[in-house]
Amino acid sequence: MKPLNKTRAAVSAIGFALITVASAWCLRPAIRLDATTAEGKVTQLTTQLLEQTQFAHERLDDALASKFLDRYFDSLDGTREVFFQSDVAEFHRAYPHLGAAMRLQGDTHPAHAVFARFLQRVDQRAKYVKKELASDDFDFTGHDRLSVDRENATRPQDATEAEALWRERLRAEYLQEKLAGKAPAEIVKTLGHRYESQEKTFKNFNSDTVLEMYLNALAHVYDPHSDYMDREQLASFNTVMKLSLAGIGATLQEDDGYCKIRDLVPGGPAALSGKLKVGDRIVGVSQNHGKDMVDIVDLPLPQAVDLIRGPKGTDVTLAIIPALAQAGARKSITIQRDEIHLEEERAKARIVDFPINGKAMRMGVIDLPGFYASEDRHTPSATADVTKLIKKLKAEGVQGLILDLRRNGGGSLEEAISLTGLFISSGPVVQTRDLSGHVDVGDDRGGRTLYDGPLIVLTSRLTASASEIVAGALQDYGRALIVGDTSTFGKGTVQTMLSLGDIMQKSGVVPTADPGALKVTISKFYRPSGQSTQLRGVHADIVLPSATDMPEIGESGMKNPMPWDTVAPALYDHFDLVKPYVARLKTASESRVTDSREFGWLREDLQRAKADENDKSVSLNEAERRQEQDDAKARTKSRDAERTAHQKPSPPVYEITVKGASTPGLPPAMDPQKAQATPDESQDDASDSESSKPSEDIQLHEAEHILGDYVGAIEQPAAPIVTKR
Repeated sequence: MKPLNKTRAAVSAIGFALITVASAWCLRPAIRLDATTAEGKVTQLTTQLLEQTQFAHERLDDALASKFLDRYFDSLDGTREVFFQSDVAEFHRAYPHLGAAMRLQGDTHPAHAVFARFLQRVDQRAKYVKKELASDDFDFTGHDRLSVDRENATRPQDATEAEALWRERLRAEYLQEKLAGKAPAEIVKTLGHRYESQEKTFKNFNSDTVLEMYLNALAHVYDPHSDYMDREQLASFNTVMKLSLAGIGATLQEDDGYCKIRDLVPGGPAALSGKLKVGDRIVGVSQNHGKDMVDIVDLPLPQAVDLIRGPKGTDVTLAIIPALAQAGARKSITIQRDEIHLEEERAKARIVDFPINGKAMRMGVIDLPGFYASEDRHTPSATADVTKLIKKLKAEGVQGLILDLRRNGGGSLEEAISLTGLFISSGPVVQTRDLSGHVDVGDDRGGRTLYDGPLIVLTSRLTASASEIVAGALQDYGRALIVGDTSTFGKGTVQTMLSLGDIMQKSGVVPTADPGALKVTISKFYRPSGQSTQLRGVHADIVLPSATDMPEIGESGMKNPMPWDTVAPALYDHFDLVKPYVARLKTASESRVTDSREFGWLREDLQRAKADENDKSVSLNEAERRQEQDDAKARTKSRDAERTAHQKPSPPVYEITVKGASTPGLPPAMDPQKAQATPDESQDDASDSESSKPSEDIQLHEAEHILGDYVGAIEQPAAPIVTKR
């Protein structure tokens, strides 16, 4: 998620902790470090900073250090099929007091010793695969299955068990290529090159890369959002924050050895293409339209990201496992890299003349993809843009408003507070507790409500961080109806970036090269009611079926998340604008969703995905797999035919940009197909889609129905009852 601005209290607490760490680092002035000594000092400093500045204040004792060593093994071998059980046991015995050794001496020997063993096992696997491919003895008539989820699996006991795992994985890959129509000789060449490339990639890792993986594993033992970045990763991070590095516009995370799509950047190439979805797993990358595909399963995330990025205007081909596809299904897509332009990330609005009971009800929809802040008078801010859009919508006579935060991954805390103030007169929006326990209240003090009409906030599992603050506050105030996925992402923590070079120099140590930085969690967010948004997120008042409503998409699906808790509630006004209507609105919505053809198909897809998730295996029977492919194609063809046969006229939709908000009147109505499509499929390339038609945005469509019911139920609104909470 995008980083949030720190509160004054958090800055004060982190400053005190840094003084404590720097005091412990008092060395004689101007000590210059050679490469080996620098590595140890970086490790020692990183360990101490995590212990003293990370929110949990957890000491790296023997128990936590043991978990850290396991995490390092998993960062190298996410599928748990390369290292043997004896390898893990051996290193645990060799480093019983790893935490103290890192804190006091900056010991990095385990990082390189474990990685050396990893290279040994990877070489062993590559030689085994080469031998198996030479025999070309693969049969796919049996009914055996390959386990595709080995996150918590038992590692192989010895070489014999490992080779059995490697063979089954190789058979699955061979079958996948065969199902794609490749001849045996081509398959052997493809797979041989894949394993050789993977081995070569690992062997080219230098000591800095190994240390980065090692210390990153250490940071992740504390929480999933704390990270160590070496100088290369830090430079890459800074470039991305400036939006000047070309790529596909996706946030990626490591998941059981796979590179998984966590979210898509609004306006980015991936989102605009409609070819990638949240939850898709990238398993291969090619710079040459599918030729020389590099396998990235088990490749550390930074190296996988480096392969996906590239010069603006160039193409990258990705082999992916679609999120809702049956286990083992793969397809290739090609996306042209581009820079992310701010204009594409700005808020946009739509006016919809939605038919309700035979009459057109004018509704406004504001799509806000992020809480961007103004850096100077020439750059926009989210609140300023939304203010212009709301004024335009009001001038055009909208009767209700939907604030769409489904793709909003966060941004500026100050913008989240001020934007919430557009819908309330004044009061607390967020509470922030720092690592010293101090709670700071972030208030909106505008004193004026810009929009006081019926309001729905549309959310999803991708609604995170600052956007959860807005949704949670408006729900606490009783100001807005929350509609969407069961809950939002659940990221209720704040991170800050600490330059290790600055800290070392202040304590009299002069590193020979940039030692990188530590991104560390320093505080937590709470709603006005005192509930944390961490882990649990914001629960919807009315839940709609959605492809993103899966527990693994969110904080609860990450390793070592910080817990949910509460602080004392703040004093705030409670407007009883929602509760009186929720039951009837929910009943009406459930009836429509039950009768909806599109929601019915979505439920079928989700049930199949859930069955695959529970089964956690894929068939290695060729006939069964081909039948699965045929069934999927027949299902898509049938649905497309039914959509065409029952196509209904779409209501007029008018798109309003911030720039166009000052223009009198309405622009021409949007193309009906583009107006109905989901935000990430408005420019869908049908050639790479399973369906020949872009998916209808059924969640937004149903939210419009709910808003119509809401406006109708209110009829003649009286002055709201206000109580103090």
